[in-house]
Amino acid sequence: MARIIGYIAASLDGLIADENDNLDWLFKYDGMDLGEHDYRSFLKTIRTVVMGRGTYDFIAREASPWSYGDQRTFVVTSRPIVTPKGPLETRSDIDALIAELRALDDGDVWMLGGGQLQMAFLERGALDEIEIYVIPEMLGGGRALFPLTGFRASPTLVSAKVIDKGCVRLHYRFEHAA
Repeated sequence: MARIIGYIAASLDGLIADENDNLDWLFKYDGMDLGEHDYRSFLKTIRTVVMGRGTYDFIAREASPWSYGDQRTFVVTSRPIVTPKGPLETRSDIDALIAELRALDDGDVWMLGGGQLQMAFLERGALDEIEIYVIPEMLGGGRALFPLTGFRASPTLVSAKVIDKGCVRLHYRFEHAA
């Protein structure tokens, strides 16, 4: 059974994008030394990538090439993607997608991007672990790491580690997950 995991950066005030859905605040940390937790190393452990439509649209607007050619990719959306940037499949039913992902046995699933889809998975007990990279920036407004939906949980801290440039890596496990 595939593990469904999150790997995401957030500002110190709990935001993943500024008020203009911009990530420039994060890009200035691109050269940061994450050691064994480096994004490229992480991506090599992932077989399947799942993202919401907002995250896909953000990636599709970027001039950079599609980064997920080695991974099976699902975009959760109710609208068709006319000209996909890379090889992907779309799904609109989150519960059916979770069942499909849980049936996979060929590697981990990365819940990429925004907190809205991650929250939908959390509410269904389907996010097993999350790595949050807390960046020492205060944005003051923008898109929250996790939207406030009334969902409550007490995840178990697996590890906390100070990394480069004043950033902190937090790794949590959700015990309710299957």
